Parts: sequence; C-alpha cells; structure tokens
Amino acid sequence: MRAAVGPCLGAVLALSACSATAGEDAGAAPTQDAVPAPTTSQPPPPEPDPASEPRPALDVTVLADGLDHPWDVAQTPDGTLLLDERGGGLTAVLPDGTVRELAADFGDLFATGETGLMGLVLDPGFEKSRRFYTCQGVTEDGGAEIQVTAWTVDPGWTAATRVADPLIDDIPVNERTGRHGGCRLRFDDTGALLVGTGDNAVTSNAQDLGTVAGKVLRVDPATGEAAAGNPHLGRPDVDPRVWTHGHRNVQGLAVRPGSGQVYAAEHGPRRDDEVTLLRPGGNGAFAPQGPGYGEFVPMTDLSLPGAMPATWASGEPTIASSGATFLAGEQWRGYEGLLLLGVLKNRGVLALRVADDGTLLDQFRLPELEGTYGRIRTVQLGGDGALYVTTDNGDGSDVLLRVTPRP
Repeated sequence: MRAAVGPCLGAVLALSACSATAGEDAGAAPTQDAVPAPTTSQPPPPEPDPASEPRPALDVTVLADGLDHPWDVAQTPDGTLLLDERGGGLTAVLPDGTVRELAADFGDLFATGETGLMGLVLDPGFEKSRRFYTCQGVTEDGGAEIQVTAWTVDPGWTAATRVADPLIDDIPVNERTGRHGGCRLRFDDTGALLVGTGDNAVTSNAQDLGTVAGKVLRVDPATGEAAAGNPHLGRPDVDPRVWTHGHRNVQGLAVRPGSGQVYAAEHGPRRDDEVTLLRPGGNGAFAPQGPGYGEFVPMTDLSLPGAMPATWASGEPTIASSGATFLAGEQWRGYEGLLLLGVLKNRGVLALRVADDGTLLDQFRLPELEGTYGRIRTVQLGGDGALYVTTDNGDGSDVLLRVTPRP
C-alpha cells in the first residue's frame, strides 16, 4: 500500500565547506572637502564558479513508499508529483502529501524483463492541456511492440485517459526477454519530444538507420511525426524521426539549462556505461559483431562515421547508470550545474561536472544517497528546484524521495 511517510530514515551526511571571501568595492572615496573624485567605470565582478562554492549537505525525505519499480517522475505546476511503475500504474503525490493511485487503462501492457511502463514526461503546456506522455511495452496483433502514448489527467487527480493511442507505434521490442527496451522521454528546448530507444539486443539495430531501435527520436508531440530540423528529413532510406543512432540502450536523457545541450546515459556491455553529448545526426557508435549478439566490442567505436565520443565512461566494471538530470538554482551552491545520474548496480547517485564543450571536469558520488536506498532508477529536478528520486528494488519496497540542499 502506498503511503506518505516522514523525514529521511537515515542520517544526513554533511560535506566540508570551503570558505570564500568577496572583494570590497573598488570605487573612489570622497576627498577631504566632500567633493567626489572623478570615477571610472569598472568591469562587473566575475560570476562565481559553482565548482569553487561550498558543497551543500543534503536533506532527504521519503514522500511515498510501498512502490514497485517506479520508473519515472515529473512535477506539475501545482506541485503534484506524477510517477509510474514498470508493472503498470500511475500514482500522484499531491502537495498536501496525499498519495493517490490514478484510474488508468493498462490492459494491453507488455511487461517482461526490462520492458514495461517506463518513460513519463509532462507536456510543456500541461497547465492548460493536462497532457502527459508515457513510453511502454504494448501487446498488439498477437505480438508486442513499444509505443508512446499521450494522456490527460483530470483536475481532481483521480483518473488518466488516453488521448493519442498511440502517438508513436511500431518501436521494436525483444518479445522473448524484453531486453534493451529504452523508453526514456524528455522535451528539448525547442519543444520537440525526445524518445530514447534500445537496440533490443539485436546485432544490426543500433547502426541500421532504417529502424527506430537503438536510436534517439525527435518528434512533434502533437502528431508523433518527425520534428522540424531533424537531420535526415527527405532521405528515403532513413526514418525521419531519427535524431541520433548507434545506441545500445538509452536509459537517461538530460537537457542542459541555458545551452539546450542534450546528454544521453546508456548501459554498456561488459564495460563502459557512458554519458554522451548528443549532436543531430551523430552516431553513438555501438556496433556489436555476430555471430549472435556479440558484445565484446567497444561501447563507442570511434572509427565509425559520425561517432560521438563519450563525455564519461564507467570503465570496468559497469555501474548501470540510469536516469539523468541537471541541477539548477543558486540554492544548490557548489552543486549547481552538476549532471546527476541514477546508479542501479552500484546503488547511489553519481555527479558529473561537465564543461560547456562536453569535457568531463570532475566526478563524485552524493554521500547522502550512497547505498542508503538501494538501486536508483531516476533522478529528476522538479519545478520547485528540489531533486526527486525513484528507487528500483522491487517487491513493493521502493520509495519516492525528495532531496534538497540544507540552508
């Protein structure tokens, strides 16, 4: 049973803070007879470097428990949190702490292995339209596939109704195992909907521009068709919705505030989970070799045309990086601007400091979430500036967390 619960179960760890002093104003002082001396214009002081600011201690609160594989979470303008669970089901956590299961039809859900009800994102116009999107496995015509569906939710937060069913269909799925189902959804800064897909553990899919498996798609959220400006428009041999290709299993998509850069997080084979700065038409450069699904190859083969080099790689062994988000807001102090990754296998949250050009500057783990809550599926910055986190431990033991910097 889902319930709202109280403050963080574990103690909050504080990080040591570095002190910083601000320089005094260098303006001229008045003369002895109070006649001001001439002044010259001074350049504005440099913006503070977030990396030099003190790292804040974090407070962690459990907002809801009794969940089972919650996959994604989004915060609406009124502060309500909407989340989904891989086995089917939508839950709303209202601003007053009420936790409510929504009535919604998941009778056709295909939930096997790594595939089920997964990605969820709000429409940018949610406040008026009450529209949101999910990415999920679906049984259809005697088989299965992955689809993106548009929904609306009523103002009382009691029920969700399908309104574009589907918005996108025929995304391939591994019907036998559900392996590499992808399914992360996010909006870019142009208002286009991004859809991360997996390669279904099929050797040819990532590099095959004729399939939407192993890709990041960029679509018009009103129609599900290719978004304006996509790199392959007009090519008869390429699905026009494809924005980037060559991906193994996209697990996270994060749009950098201000620049609009899009970073993808994905699982590697025996080594090298990776985070990659995407560019239109770029190649994630995963190319397994047969016979079978031969994964003893580099996660990124830089000899392939259009290869996008990884910003970060786990090395060996993998840690199973998952959802991704950027921290924004001065309340985060030394954490502002960090790219955060949920970590499944190694159970925690990884923080990356990334330069404007995508170069990795620093990496560390958030101590308050290190091993305390188990596997972390999704990290997502809310509209209120707090970080929201879903765990992925199963058997009804999962929670939704709210993480805030201590003042």
